Amino acid sequence: MSNAAFDFVSARANLGLDVASVFAERESERYALHVRYMNEMMVRVLRAIGYDVRFRSGKGAYLFDSCGARYLDLLSGWGVFGIGRNHPRLREALASVLASDFPNLVQMDVSPLAGVLAERLLRYTPFLEKVCFTNSGSEAVEASIKFSRRATGRPGLVYCAHAFHGLSYGALSMSGETIFRDGFGPLLANCFSIPFNDLAALEQTLAHRQIAAFIVEPIQGKGVNVPDDGYLAGAQTLCHKYGTLFIADEIQTGLGRTGRFLAIDHWGVEPDIVLVSKTLSGGHVPVAAVLTRKWIFDKVFDRMERAVIHGSTFGTNDLAMAAGIATLDVLESERLIENAARLGARLLASFEAMTSRYEMIKEVRGKGLMIGIEFGRPRSLKLQAAWHLLEAVNTGLFCQLITLPLFKDHKILVQVAGHASHTVKLLPALVINDSDCDWIEHSFNDVIADSHRVPGAVWSLGKTLADHALKARADHD
Repeated sequence: MSNAAFDFVSARANLGLDVASVFAERESERYALHVRYMNEMMVRVLRAIGYDVRFRSGKGAYLFDSCGARYLDLLSGWGVFGIGRNHPRLREALASVLASDFPNLVQMDVSPLAGVLAERLLRYTPFLEKVCFTNSGSEAVEASIKFSRRATGRPGLVYCAHAFHGLSYGALSMSGETIFRDGFGPLLANCFSIPFNDLAALEQTLAHRQIAAFIVEPIQGKGVNVPDDGYLAGAQTLCHKYGTLFIADEIQTGLGRTGRFLAIDHWGVEPDIVLVSKTLSGGHVPVAAVLTRKWIFDKVFDRMERAVIHGSTFGTNDLAMAAGIATLDVLESERLIENAARLGARLLASFEAMTSRYEMIKEVRGKGLMIGIEFGRPRSLKLQAAWHLLEAVNTGLFCQLITLPLFKDHKILVQVAGHASHTVKLLPALVINDSDCDWIEHSFNDVIADSHRVPGAVWSLGKTLADHALKARADHD
């Protein structure tokens, strides 16, 4: 700690900790602090693409930078801020916990708030009966691995190509993106990848009757890949046929994101295990839940000496449980799930209309407020030459010609749907309104139109990005 920082902390020691003042007085050092003590590469990325605007506050679907400019946040913390940032009812719920003297995390007791949240969640999944709370989506995936192997007595796990289930070892072992896996092996054994949306491949793998569970995102987050209408029902049938558990990873898609409480509700399936997180936190206190069938739960906790065979120290802490309860209240009282369905349909229709005007829009897909716009190789020769220039440097670099002007010129925060992806992904808070949709539609139309003009300002940006990428590659080599 620097002398100035030490003096600052010491001066406040007798006055009580004013965290808002800590934020304000050290805010100008945010990038320097991260370079020195944390992830310098992240800071380099932010500076390289011009995202180092020093966000200072957030409310609802909006962020405000150090100059007071307002941005529409279409990342929502990778889907964490489903009910928007700093929702007053969520903050009130947390304040009520802090103002009480609850006997939190006694460990040799059970929490009434955890019981209430479990009860509330299971109302949405009447085919499931038990809940295990964890701290994060990755940890929920880890729990589902253990539960599946214990319940079935089998070692095998099946996941889909391009899946993302988290970055802890078990979850990473079932994630299909190579960039996250490289250099961290060996990973968990007996994990098998199959193509998404391919029932024949699934049956071929399950037929050996050694697979404990098949885990799948109903809509894949990396790419916003939507399955055929019969895929999830067919997967459920095959899992039942071969004695394999069917796990729905709803960590990103759940709690209203797709216009239904769970994405599986679009297809009427009833998995053996459902995983939820992200939005459940309200954006303040990390929390996740494993919702499962009673017989699976009873296989894990099958006698008193195994009552603590699996758990998480902070899993049922009162702040997390209060955040979950408040989030469900807001989703219901403000009809945010219905809002996601209505505005999602509007945005999807608007983007689909753009496909007839802009040749580089290959496909638009998604449900509710989880939308992907995929760009592809153009037909016209002039655009082809520009496209190939960028693709030769870095696969997916073209999408930065969309996201960067959206940020700089239109104050919209959005990013691609995965590494080397050609898909720009929208994941806004469920509290957005029609005025926000006007903002989105106008901005995307303007930027996409500019990307079809060669030469033009957007392609000048593209040349600059290509030069930076080549220089970075040369420096690394």
